[in-house]
Amino acid sequence: MNRIIALVVVVVLLLFAASSTVFVVDQRHMAVLSGRGDAAPELLGPGLHAKLPPPLQNLLLVDSRIQTLDTPDEDRYVTSDKTDLLVDPVIKFRVTDPLKLYAQTKGDDQSLPDRLALLSRSALGDAFAKVTLADALGKQQALADEARDAMSAAAASLGVEVIDIQLARVDFPAAMADSVYKRMSAAREQAASVERAKGVAEADQIKADAATQQQALLADAYMQAQTIKGEGDGKAASIAADAYGRDPQFYQFYQSMLAYRNTFKPNDVIVVDSSSEFFRFMRSPNGDASPDAVAAPRKH
Repeated sequence: MNRIIALVVVVVLLLFAASSTVFVVDQRHMAVLSGRGDAAPELLGPGLHAKLPPPLQNLLLVDSRIQTLDTPDEDRYVTSDKTDLLVDPVIKFRVTDPLKLYAQTKGDDQSLPDRLALLSRSALGDAFAKVTLADALGKQQALADEARDAMSAAAASLGVEVIDIQLARVDFPAAMADSVYKRMSAAREQAASVERAKGVAEADQIKADAATQQQALLADAYMQAQTIKGEGDGKAASIAADAYGRDPQFYQFYQSMLAYRNTFKPNDVIVVDSSSEFFRFMRSPNGDASPDAVAAPRKH
């Protein structure tokens, strides 16, 4: 029985020793193998590897995939016009040099999120300090890109590549949100009033231009009408003169008929002197002036 117990203990010890000396690195990670003293750490890729048991050699597994850092609390930043903003950044990063990360963190990779958060606060603080509140709210992606570029240089010393920064939230502190919203509303109302005034001025100018064009068109049309009327009157006078020259008596008769038509209306009662020159063609077809000149009907 004692031999069986001893054998079991030996097997357990051998398994423990094997587990501490043989390890597997998968495709998602890289491994940094470090020894005691001044021995340089060694970078190991995916596969099966062997090492000495601790504390002779220590193993640090580093995730080589793209990782996300999202701090639970918002950070406060101040714009160039002294307005406080609460910002929640989301950082996408990847470890590209595990040996450099091991050297900078002394093998404590758990401190990496804190270091990246500190770098992001510094980069975002500088970016927000350069812009006004309006630009901070309207150009959030540009600010995030600027902070990413500024953060990348510092993160490279840790063996980390900063891939992207997104601003999940940009908001006002609760204590000042109401006053800021009122100020923004007043500014928008003022801008709207200016635009309305511009619209009214432009409408008045358009109406004035239209009225001027209307007057010009009417004057031109009147001028053309007068020209056409004058040409018509001239042609009418020429035709009348030609007709008068050919048959003066018929012309006089025709003119008198027109005068009768324009003078007398249906159901009119007019009391005049029948011997008047105006009625001479009513007295005689030839227009003789004497009332007795009307020819008596011929008897056949």
